Formats: sequence, structure tokens, C-alpha cells
Amino acid sequence: MRLLVIADPPEDFKIHKDSTYAMLREAARRGWALWLCEAADLRVSQGVVAAQARPFGFTDTQEYRRWFELGTPADMALRDFDAVLMRTDPPFDQQYLYATHLLTLAQWQGARVFNPGQALRDFNEKLAILRFPEFIAPTTVTQRAADLRAFLAEHGDIILKPLDGMGGRGIFRLTRHDPNIGAIIETLTDNGQRTVMAQRYIPAISEGDKRVLLIDGVPVDWCLARIPQPGETRGNLAAGGTGRAQPLSARDREIAAALGPQLAQAGLLLVGLDVIGDFVTEINVTSPTCFQEITQQSGIDVAALFIDALARRIAA
Repeated sequence: MRLLVIADPPEDFKIHKDSTYAMLREAARRGWALWLCEAADLRVSQGVVAAQARPFGFTDTQEYRRWFELGTPADMALRDFDAVLMRTDPPFDQQYLYATHLLTLAQWQGARVFNPGQALRDFNEKLAILRFPEFIAPTTVTQRAADLRAFLAEHGDIILKPLDGMGGRGIFRLTRHDPNIGAIIETLTDNGQRTVMAQRYIPAISEGDKRVLLIDGVPVDWCLARIPQPGETRGNLAAGGTGRAQPLSARDREIAAALGPQLAQAGLLLVGLDVIGDFVTEINVTSPTCFQEITQQSGIDVAALFIDALARRIAA
């Protein structure tokens, strides 16, 4: 099996928790031939989508920057691999958008891409929740300060977030009595030039922002509840949250049962739902994480489940 993984530079991987690292480890354990490239290595040559890809292998050390080895780069068509994994981290900026278009073209040429370029474009990680209104807290999307002020006046305690961030960056909690309402709204909307999302604050964040992983529409039986630090609103691990693996609740399973088949039908092999209390707050499709944390605390081999699903998709 020949697998190309489009990812950020491997020297930047935090291998003790990186999910792409876990995927690569499991694929290597099965004897798959692994290749690596970055999104910047994608190109079109004579009408064919190709990449300057390098053979990838593991070394016998876990030392920083020495745990992997890369071979000589070669210009290879994406359709010549058995599968292509898109694992480049957000933000979903203009360059990322261009990469998704190249991935779509590659699919037309016969490549098997996961998650597919079209699905990555269709499912903005913040806006995608609006497809499932019965599972979300009160939400508004706008670039107008007056709309945000009205939403704040109605709900009293809200979360503001940019539409292209990750790891909790740029997220603000705002109450009616905050002295910085105007400054925060002006900053996030770039004085009315940028669209943002506002959601009613969910007090259950104190119990964790749960990452529920869906693999080909089926939920992993345990999730990772990311608990905010004292005095912090954000549970994201990148913002200092503590990860606690736990079995899915009945509500988690209800959400997964409703969303999973639709997301899989859209071609999304791997999705990370963010669930706070009873509500879905984000649908992560670009580079969902938390494999290693769930595996280490639950004993569920998430990477093996994912590679099993990938192998089934390839065979199909």
C-alpha cells in the first residue's frame, strides 16, 4: 500500500501527542510504503496534479528531529498512490484553499484523497454546525457590530470567535458589563470587514470541551474532555487545557448518530466534533487530533481504527 501524507514539516511534530504521527506509526507497522510532502509541494505539471514527495521512514530513536528519515524527493502524481491523506493544520487561508482545489482536480484524475478537497471547502469548521440547528446553542454569524451587540444584549454571556482559527486562538468571552465590548468587536471584525461567529456561552465548559472522533461516520467509544485552566474559558489543549478521556455520554452518541452518516456521505473519513454539554460547537475536518490522548487513557487504539477505515475505503 502506497500512502502519501500531506502534512506540516515532521521536524515540528510533537510526537508524544501528534495524531498524524500516530497514523504514520500504524501504517508503517502494517508495512505500508509512506511518502510525505507539504501543501507547498503540490503542483500541476502537464495537466496532472503531482507532488514533490519524499519517502518517509522511522528511525530507532525518539530524539527530537531524529525520529524520522526522508529520502530523495521525486515528482509523483497523486493518482499513483493508493491514498492521499490531507493533514495540514489550519488556518484555512487562501493557500490552503488553493491546495483543496488541487486535491479536487487530483480526485477527478483518479486519486483517493481523505479528507477530500470538496468536503474541506464545504465544511468550514465553525460554520458547518449551522447545518444541524437542533444540536447547537443559539448562534449568530455576522460582520456587523450592531448584530453582535444585539446578540449580547439578548443572551448576556457569549463567545466570539473568528471563522478561520484553531487551538482557541482569537476566542473571547463577552458579557453585557464588559468594559471592552467595543474594542473586542472592532478587533475581531476588523471594524466590520471580517465575519465572525457568536454563540451563547455554555456553562458546561467547566466539565470540558469534548472532542468526539468520528471515523467513517462511526464514533470512537471514548472522547477527550479538554478541561480549561482555572480562570480560563477555553479548553483547547493548545490554550493550556487538560485532556481527560472518558466514555461517550448518551447525548454524545445521539449527536454522533445524527451527524456521522451525513458527514461520511460527504466523503469525510475523519471528523472531530467539539461538544460542550449538550451542544456541538465545531465540526473539525482539516486535521482532527486527540488520537494519542484517547489511546493512552482508554486503551482504544484510535490510529488502528483509522487505518482500518482507510484500508476499507481504498479497497472499495
